[in-house]
Amino acid sequence: MDDRSRTLLKTLIERYIEEGQPIGSRTLSRFSGLDLSAATIRNVMADLEDLGLVTSPHTSAGRIPTPRGYRLFVDTMVTVRPLEEIAAREMEKGLLPDSPQRVMNSAAQILSNLTHFAGVVMTPKRAQVFKHIEFLRLGEGKILLIVVTPEGDVQNRILPTTQDYTPSQLIEASNYINSQFAGKSFIEVRNHLKSDLDNLRSDISGLMALALQSGVTDYGMGQSDVVMSGERRLLNVGDLSSNLDKLRKMFDLLEQKSVLLQLLDVSSHADGIQIFIGGESDLLPYEDLAVISAPYSVDGQIVGTLGVIGPTRMAYDRVIPIVDITSKLLSGALSS
Repeated sequence: MDDRSRTLLKTLIERYIEEGQPIGSRTLSRFSGLDLSAATIRNVMADLEDLGLVTSPHTSAGRIPTPRGYRLFVDTMVTVRPLEEIAAREMEKGLLPDSPQRVMNSAAQILSNLTHFAGVVMTPKRAQVFKHIEFLRLGEGKILLIVVTPEGDVQNRILPTTQDYTPSQLIEASNYINSQFAGKSFIEVRNHLKSDLDNLRSDISGLMALALQSGVTDYGMGQSDVVMSGERRLLNVGDLSSNLDKLRKMFDLLEQKSVLLQLLDVSSHADGIQIFIGGESDLLPYEDLAVISAPYSVDGQIVGTLGVIGPTRMAYDRVIPIVDITSKLLSGALSS
């Protein structure tokens, strides 16, 4: 592609993002800065269409970008705008050190408030090790397992049991597990005890088996969650809300979260900003959606990803620095 074609494609995408209408040759002539005839511009547009970078809606003589055209644009043509001073101050003030959960909630809200799209934060994977556990009797046939992670998170699980344990038995079992295995993962404990459970007293071994079964199932798989803010703002985006079928697919994506987790997990293994254009791959199958994401870290170790979900027709030059700075501020707040 020559410089003339690149300039016209860049102009077309910028004007389409701004106006939301198919862009014709007259608009391209006025905003491209090139001294070209309408016939020449139409020829270039035909070439870009042959390359799969633009398409012409059947209702208009103008053209709009395709996912492939957006990809070329965000990879090679976007000039990032400096973040407005007021927005930067709002971000810094909103991400002061606090409990990890509140800081991540605030990050998602800031991303949504500044972009008017949906803000999303993939939380750090659950700790695979425990610092402390405790058993509490809830009644006949039910025990509450309390697991405290090294980060101070508390996770609870109700365990059904056929044996009626006394409070002293529960305390003794808790003390034994904590003294012998604190700081290890449930999987490590299970592997270590494969041949030893039969040698423990029946009450302790039974509780150990219950804790290991629950721990391996619920806490040992390193699962993440998604914190989201501003999903309803996407209802105000005409590109997304004008078609009920598209709207339903979009909210299915947001509700299920499995695709988002997969997409954000991919981002956590890459450096810096990642941009996903809808329709390019199975990671984001909806053509009208785009995700801009960046990893964040705690004490220099990448632990999660955050980003913005919006229409493909978004102001990438403005959203990119918002995502980038938020990831840095979140890293700082969680590392304090």
